[in-house]
Amino acid sequence: MTIGAPETANTAEREQLQRRTLNSLRFATVPGQAAVAGMVAVVTLLASDLLGSDRFAGIGTASFTVGAALTAIPLAAFMRRRGRRAGLTRALVIGAIGSAIAALGGETRLFPIFVIGMVLFGAGQAATLQGRYVAADLAEPSRAGSAIAAIVWVGTLGAVFGPLMTPVEKTMAGSIGLDELVGPFLVASVLFAVAAAVVAIRLRPDPLQVLGTLDPDAERVRPLRQVRESAGVIAASAPARLGLVAMAVSQAAMVGVMTMTPPHMKDHDHADLSAVVIAVHIVGMYGLAPIVGRRVDRLGANRAIRIGAVVLGVGTVSTVIAGYVPAMMFVGLFLLGLGWNVGLIGGSTLLTESVPAGTRVEVQGTADLTMSLCGAVAAFGSGFVKEAFGFHLLADGAAVLAVGLLALAWFTATRPTPA
Repeated sequence: MTIGAPETANTAEREQLQRRTLNSLRFATVPGQAAVAGMVAVVTLLASDLLGSDRFAGIGTASFTVGAALTAIPLAAFMRRRGRRAGLTRALVIGAIGSAIAALGGETRLFPIFVIGMVLFGAGQAATLQGRYVAADLAEPSRAGSAIAAIVWVGTLGAVFGPLMTPVEKTMAGSIGLDELVGPFLVASVLFAVAAAVVAIRLRPDPLQVLGTLDPDAERVRPLRQVRESAGVIAASAPARLGLVAMAVSQAAMVGVMTMTPPHMKDHDHADLSAVVIAVHIVGMYGLAPIVGRRVDRLGANRAIRIGAVVLGVGTVSTVIAGYVPAMMFVGLFLLGLGWNVGLIGGSTLLTESVPAGTRVEVQGTADLTMSLCGAVAAFGSGFVKEAFGFHLLADGAAVLAVGLLALAWFTATRPTPA
């Protein structure tokens, strides 16, 4: 096996390369997150409109989440051979194409075309997710949480901008004779293309080349084998298992409740406010990331995960109370996003530091696969739960997941860690 030769870099040079990497990721993350967030604000509404029912409306969100899951393993394997830059660029381009196809499906009222486009859109989502791992590649171990948080936080700019621009995008689409709800998808296609161009031009030298972990001769991806081997690595470490569960539970709880929030508000004649609520939710997801990252480094990932589970649970309970106090929907969605943020950063940091360096890229791909699949199941099932039992039971289920995560983190913390 031929390993890509590492580029020589002393401590000062490595710090300089890390700053350049972080800046490059920041410039790419803003349009990438704007694409995803703008789409999230309308995808359930468009799916419901195409199908004529909320029961299957979660398929739209589930489709792009499945796409992100299906992309995670091949993307990790491709980056092992070709590097972070080539992998992220390719995934973002596929996401741009998928967004355009989804817009075509929405305009022609062909739901299967819309679903195909959303699955491809998921590749762009996978790229924005794996950007946080790229941020940690060249970081000092004691600052891995802060490095991940730096990229998660900058997504706030795009993630808030995306939903707030949704009314303008809808008006723009209507002005040229298109269905208003396809406007955000067309803009998302352009934004993904911009993010791809930024990564292709600026992410040099490639972090994996600097680390010497690039392997041009690695065999092409065998998803089942990679998942099996990575699962074995994760299973061998209790902290790694907790890190994976924290990411998966946070994603499932957040996606399940968030997906049905716009239809829930529409049922109460507040559809016009749903984009604002989603924007507030996304501020919670990204806005406090620098503080969260520093707390993860200072308190430890396990303790941070426990705090995140509590915040996640309070957020879901608040959405239940919102039926009686409508303003609580804003509070609940903000806390839901913040709990997800703590779970993602804490889980990603714990997972990364708990596995051998030579397996991290593959393990990270498997972790994102698991996280995305959990989100897809939550998104797909959320419509059925809401239709059959109501939004309140959906939120209560998410609160139960948060309690389970808290219990697992406490149990892991009380067990002695082998040297």
